[in-house]
Amino acid sequence: MKIKKVIDDIYRLSVNIEDKNYLFEGIWPIPHGISINGYLIKGEKNVIIDLTQDIFDFPREIAGQMKGIALDIEDIDIIVMNHMEPDHSGWLREFCKKNSKAVIYCTKKAIPLLEAFAAVPPERAIAITDGMILELGDYALQFFDTPNIHWPETMMTYERKRGILFSCDAFGSYGSIDEDTIFDNQISQEKHEFFENEALRYYANIVATFSPFVLKGLEKLKGLDIRVICPSHGIIWRENPAVIIDHYKRYAEYAKGPAEREVTVVWSSMYGHTKQVLNMLVEVLRSREIPVHVYQVPGDEIGSILASAWKSAGLIFGMPTYEYKMFPPMAHAIEELMVKKVTNKKVFRFGSYGWVGGAQRDFEAKTEKSGWDILGHYEWQGTPTDADRETMRKALHEYCDQLIDFTK
Repeated sequence: MKIKKVIDDIYRLSVNIEDKNYLFEGIWPIPHGISINGYLIKGEKNVIIDLTQDIFDFPREIAGQMKGIALDIEDIDIIVMNHMEPDHSGWLREFCKKNSKAVIYCTKKAIPLLEAFAAVPPERAIAITDGMILELGDYALQFFDTPNIHWPETMMTYERKRGILFSCDAFGSYGSIDEDTIFDNQISQEKHEFFENEALRYYANIVATFSPFVLKGLEKLKGLDIRVICPSHGIIWRENPAVIIDHYKRYAEYAKGPAEREVTVVWSSMYGHTKQVLNMLVEVLRSREIPVHVYQVPGDEIGSILASAWKSAGLIFGMPTYEYKMFPPMAHAIEELMVKKVTNKKVFRFGSYGWVGGAQRDFEAKTEKSGWDILGHYEWQGTPTDADRETMRKALHEYCDQLIDFTK
């Protein structure tokens, strides 16, 4: 990829991860890839904001992009480290070996991580204070401490004269970026919808646990004249940055509930007995004009399940009893939902059992602190009978009544 001008002498440095086998953070599949973005200010002092990972051939690629505006590694005077996670800082160790003069600006909490992650001595760093302004000729950088979006040492950097927010992981998304369409006003409506879906999935996977801090961060930034948002992952918002800000505010508020009037169904079945009521369940929800999203475990990846569950006001789980407890793949999926604090949901559970039940007791025990309102459940032994189907149908209509009331 080539270096891309954002405005004046501010540039985007970027690479895409497009390896289908790569797991972001070692966990999350990224079938559509992801961009890793850093930024460069060329001026009286040359500033680089965040450094890419040291995987694949990324350092050589970024160094090559810098040469596109006649800068080498040794020409950088200031490194701004908004975040020390390795997808932002992985190149820092080798970069600082080649450049012994650059001063690093970061939060106080990041300074110990410089040494731990990159063997950079603390004396090379300056700890910012919240709201601190660094005047650099025609540029003025203001630093904002935004802890837990999504590490405790995270900050954002705001270029005051042009209204550019270098937002780190906030306002980011999955999805590779085409070299010639890096801005929000260069992409089609279809592509906007794609990136909104990828932003939601990114948020649910990476940021959701820290939603209260997202809302605090948005409150802190509210008074700024933000004209451009440059995130660490995803497109640059230069025409209408309010769109992605509004998306993130909505995503964060889902944590408090209610979310959207829709239901995410997650099901599993050993021998097909639990699966036999699935079509009827979907028909009931659709008859009540409630959008429904269906996922199977094992099978569908947890990152997509998390995104759907985060957005949905209702959750329905279908799983059989397995040795007196929940079916293990479902137990794992539910544990992930609770780790990410998917809360304030209206919940129903159904499933079959063989010689004896137990999944419901296990489900209730393991979700006791989830913040879920379990509105009902239905279990049956073996194959569901017509009577089982009718009883469950009535229970589902009652569930829909309460879900609709919850989301009014």
